[in-house]
Amino acid sequence: MRPGGHRQAAGLARGQVLSDGAERNRSPLAIIFFTVFIDLVGFGIVLPLLPYYAETYGATALQIGLLTASYSLMQFLFTPLWGRLSDRYGRRPLILLSLCGSSMGFLVFGLATHLYVLFAARTLAGIAGAVIPTTNAYIADVTRPEERARGMGLIGAAFGLGFILGPAIGGLLSPYGYDKPALLASAMAATNLVFAYFKLPESLTDEARRRARSRPLVLAMLRGALSQPRVALLLVLFFFVTFAFSNMEATFGLLNEHRYGLSARQTAYLFTYIGVLISVIQGVLVGRVVKRLGEGLCISLGTLMMVFGLSLMPAAPNVAVYCGILALIAFGTGINNPSITSLLSRSTSIDEQGGILGLAQSVGSLGRILGPMWGGFTFGLDMRWPFLTGGAFMALAFLLSLRNLRYAA
Repeated sequence: MRPGGHRQAAGLARGQVLSDGAERNRSPLAIIFFTVFIDLVGFGIVLPLLPYYAETYGATALQIGLLTASYSLMQFLFTPLWGRLSDRYGRRPLILLSLCGSSMGFLVFGLATHLYVLFAARTLAGIAGAVIPTTNAYIADVTRPEERARGMGLIGAAFGLGFILGPAIGGLLSPYGYDKPALLASAMAATNLVFAYFKLPESLTDEARRRARSRPLVLAMLRGALSQPRVALLLVLFFFVTFAFSNMEATFGLLNEHRYGLSARQTAYLFTYIGVLISVIQGVLVGRVVKRLGEGLCISLGTLMMVFGLSLMPAAPNVAVYCGILALIAFGTGINNPSITSLLSRSTSIDEQGGILGLAQSVGSLGRILGPMWGGFTFGLDMRWPFLTGGAFMALAFLLSLRNLRYAA
């Protein structure tokens, strides 16, 4: 049992660790799920409208691409730092600070009068969004190792549900002006901040925080992580998975339009379909599948499904078969991310989890920057290439995952 485990009531008041047992898992998991869900609803409200809003200020296609990439760039730069700071000072303060930053970012976005203000707003939102690995570390703090993948899956489900509900709300509000969805997202983040302030307990012990303060912040941690074969391999796998999926996301609408003749509304429905599948997989199935097969085998299974799914996307004879192919990608992505995150958290000590998970998300952000760039470039050469090359990247990830199984054995 972790230090402070018997002092639940007093610990919550002082921001200390939660006790072991059923109560240790259920209440914090529900609260962090709700916190992440509301945050992602706000993010999802704004995301689909961003290109249209930017065009009202005369943005070019390149500027819109840079505006989209600015968010991921900030996540790439700041996630290791946020994660390491959460090891030193606790998960709760960093999560609260992130919610405050998100609210301010959405507010600036909604009140923007020039394109450069939109860039400033997305930069602030990206810095605030860099705290996501801290929520993963929170899950790692309050779950036992054998329940870790299920907990990570719940966070993935919160992401999926947020991306389902958020764009729908944004679409409903868009006829009233592109600023209105952003202002609603700001209000939701502010409400979420108040909720988390009163309801979200600290998950990390004082002792773990003291140990973390004696450790280096980021660069030395990076060298240490890469010196561990298993951790380094998991980080590489996470990059490949994120790169391939982001590459697909960036060119999904173009393939739907030019290969299958689908409208923007039909593409939105397919995005919702993928989001629903990922939410169900991560919220319901991941815990059971990982418990039976283990994280290592689940990673291999997920990457193999993405190999077939991505490679077959341009070759479907009709939309019904196309939906089945998308289900392969949804299952592969849905099982991969929580399995990799769970295995990473189990490969490090509690006072290093935030930093390592932050490093993983930074690697993922790099994939989200490079993936769309690669997809746009290769689609211009041949509409099949983003998906065939994405499948090739995932084939390499599959071979690497077999090596990971050897380390996990």
